[in-house]
Amino acid sequence: MFELVGDKENKPFMERYMRNQFSFLGLKTPARKRQSKALIQASKRLPLNDVLAEIEALYRRDNREYQYVAIDMAYANVTRLRMVEIEKLSAYIQIKSWWDTVDTWRKVFGKYVSLHPTEKGKVFDLFYRHPNFWMRRVAITLQLLEKETLDKKLLAQAIDYDSQTDEFFIQKAIGWALRNYSKYDPEWVKTFIAQRSLSKLAVREGAKIINKLTL
Repeated sequence: MFELVGDKENKPFMERYMRNQFSFLGLKTPARKRQSKALIQASKRLPLNDVLAEIEALYRRDNREYQYVAIDMAYANVTRLRMVEIEKLSAYIQIKSWWDTVDTWRKVFGKYVSLHPTEKGKVFDLFYRHPNFWMRRVAITLQLLEKETLDKKLLAQAIDYDSQTDEFFIQKAIGWALRNYSKYDPEWVKTFIAQRSLSKLAVREGAKIINKLTL
């Protein structure tokens, strides 16, 4: 069985950073990636069903670093994934949920839609208007790293649906998504903010780059 070797000195600091919600081995990202490199590389030669089974086994383990390895494995195999696998993987957003895993899973789904742009709407629909707010956070941030390919209609839909939601992680996601897109199309973001009744947090985060440009 694959085992990570932790660093006890890092353990308490990493656990406190995550508000003591999860047990850590104490492995920072570079060390974790070094230790899991062979496992991740080997996964690329496995049948997809075996990869999904390995992701499941890793995700169910107690220490938080194993969830990170599971997501790394999914990302390493993203070029092999089909919509049916994406649907299965989306379920992990609701398991042991916190911003660290949710936002890392988002990279998997975001990469998938960049590879399969015609399926962006289908992936978006997995998260949009979902009862679970972490799922909806992914709908808002799904296109986070896109520029000219970003679908403004989908982004607006996701934000409008949650614009009055009190949840901090939703409002932070709205601001994050708008701020990132303002790097490419500041006028659209400026107009969008002006036409909506957004929270102070979303506006403050979303307008950071725009405000610097107008100074």
